[in-house]
Amino acid sequence: MRTATMGRLSDRTALVTGGSRGIGRSISLRLARDGALVAVHYGHDPAPAAETVAQIEAAGGKAFAFRARLGVSGDAVALWEAFDKGLAEYGAAPGLDILVNNAGITLPKPIATVSEEEYDRVFAVNVKAPFFVIQQGLGRLRDGGRIVNISSGVTRIAIPHIAAYSMTKGAINTLTLTLAQELGARGITVNAVAPGIVDTDINPTLKDPEVRARYAAVSAFDRLGEPSDIADVVAFVASDDARWVTGQYLDATGGGHLGV
Repeated sequence: MRTATMGRLSDRTALVTGGSRGIGRSISLRLARDGALVAVHYGHDPAPAAETVAQIEAAGGKAFAFRARLGVSGDAVALWEAFDKGLAEYGAAPGLDILVNNAGITLPKPIATVSEEEYDRVFAVNVKAPFFVIQQGLGRLRDGGRIVNISSGVTRIAIPHIAAYSMTKGAINTLTLTLAQELGARGITVNAVAPGIVDTDINPTLKDPEVRARYAAVSAFDRLGEPSDIADVVAFVASDDARWVTGQYLDATGGGHLGV
């Protein structure tokens, strides 16, 4: 494992929702390697969050984990209260520089079989939660800060069996564009990063060699995405190098479905 470097994000604090597993873990590791203090949010299982923090600390980085359930009433208030408490216990200054809205759930069902309860749940976690997390966090976010929303390539590529999920990510793209205009006066950039098919343990279908090969063929590079592929893009838009980039949808699908 590469060790942390006091680099372009030193003296900054980042919060990654859903930061304990999969893409979220890779984002947490990368931001910490760039020097940020990373608040690793998790919703249910503390073990992966503790492991993520341990990996960051083993590489010389700084992190702490905190729990807040998303998709329920009052989730944003509870998240920020837990963040503030964790920050104080760590001995860090109040406030935030980088907010990565990564947490989300999927709903792999065609429109004909989606129930109202399922629809409400996926929108509660994927749209309502980040909306109010941002709203309640604006007072903590320092001028010149960064908001990075994790979208999806399904907003560009039609996949009928995840229609409701795709709609949530379309909403995130619109929120990104609107907030970029609103927060520009404070020097805050807002961008969306859209992964394609990424090889994580969260997707059990990728254990099937035939499925892996079929999904890999979707990319122009003929391979599945790695969590680090996404984390590196997030690290770019979270840095000063992307100070003139805002309101953008960054396609990180590896050229998914570029051809016929």
